[in-house]
Amino acid sequence: MAWQGEVAAPSVPAPRVGDEPELLAAAGAGDAQAAHRLGKLYAQHGDRAAAKHWWERAADAGNLDSAYNLGVWHEMHGSLVDAVSWYELAAGAGDAEAASNLATLLLEQRGDPDRARRWYEVAAHGGSSTAARRLALMCEDAGELAAAREWHRTAAAEGDLASAHDLGFLAYATGDDEETVRWWEYAARGGHPDSAYCMGLYLHASRDPEGAEAYYRLAAKSEHPGAASRLGEIALSMGDLRTARAWFEQAAGAGRGYDQRMAGFVCVELRDCAAASHWFGRAAAGGDAEAAFNYGLLLIAEFGDLAGGQHWFRQAARAGHRGAAVELGGLLSVAGELGEAQEWLSDPPPPTWGRHAEPELAARAELAAAATGRRGGAALDVGDLTEVLGTWDLVTRPLHDHSDVIGWLVARSGLHPSAIEHLASVRGTLLRPGTAPWPSCGEIEHVLATARDLRRRLGVR
Repeated sequence: MAWQGEVAAPSVPAPRVGDEPELLAAAGAGDAQAAHRLGKLYAQHGDRAAAKHWWERAADAGNLDSAYNLGVWHEMHGSLVDAVSWYELAAGAGDAEAASNLATLLLEQRGDPDRARRWYEVAAHGGSSTAARRLALMCEDAGELAAAREWHRTAAAEGDLASAHDLGFLAYATGDDEETVRWWEYAARGGHPDSAYCMGLYLHASRDPEGAEAYYRLAAKSEHPGAASRLGEIALSMGDLRTARAWFEQAAGAGRGYDQRMAGFVCVELRDCAAASHWFGRAAAGGDAEAAFNYGLLLIAEFGDLAGGQHWFRQAARAGHRGAAVELGGLLSVAGELGEAQEWLSDPPPPTWGRHAEPELAARAELAAAATGRRGGAALDVGDLTEVLGTWDLVTRPLHDHSDVIGWLVARSGLHPSAIEHLASVRGTLLRPGTAPWPSCGEIEHVLATARDLRRRLGVR
């Protein structure tokens, strides 16, 4: 069953150039297999009309491979009604690939999910991993998570690594650590870089940095930018600037602003100001306020470019960077532009979260963001989640007895107990998935405001 490389291998011998007279004679005498092979031969020659003619003859005589090929032919030529008819003929006789194609056509072209689901089930029971995966995703969309898991398992058992990866996420969201590890390991070993990266994050969150690094390296072999970034951070923590630079530049090449900025920082440490200028400039142009601030500093300190420094300070200040606003105000004062200088100096943006959270907390934040952003969902912001987790870690460090941590924070900060309790609840969900549903973007915005107010009241930054 093949036409222009689109379908599976034929169940009859492939036609060869020179077979035409023999096949024409047999097909003309009613040999369905000969007619099918003749259609394939004409398709190989680019004569689509003749291919269609002989496949119709073969299909009318009961050849299901030709019925399938006709479904493909009509779908490619926009004749969806005829495509459905031919696919139904082949699928009804047990052709799993025809059933899968039919289901996809019904779902994506006809908007008929009920019929599509029935044909996907036929195809999945016939051994189609593609159909099993599509069924799993349809069940997820319908909120039928138990059925989704079963179909993902069916697809994964047939070698579908994307479904294995999804099974890892479904297990992670419910707090099932054993299933999470099982499926992400399975997919990672099969060559799925996202699963290798998630395993790295999971092990990092579980305080196994050596195991995490091994999986980051596995993912990085497939040029996974997140894994390269993590490896850059590991190298940086060990003082290996050249290795850190190589990893950050690999991640930065994928357009990641954070890694462009980090590459800039490392290049500054290595005294490669031209490269630092390149990376800070790219990150700043992409909207990274911290990079814009540092780009401004670099331009002034290393190149004596006051105008360029002022430009990037202004960009960063407009994006809410307090340090840039203060530096800009100073430059403007020196330049005699006292009116604008006073605007920036009298009311600079509030300080932003600039601390690096513990690697375990950062890994949990990234996993939660990935879990909520699966398949086009409203992904939580990694930076916001890291700030929430990092704030709690920061403000509770002085406390030796955590039996009444909420009461202790309420007494010290004066915040309402319900605000602290909500912050604690969201933190617990992020650290122990499955204890509650993932928080919404609105909830994160609310607890983020609480975290910032808490830091302000306790005088910590």
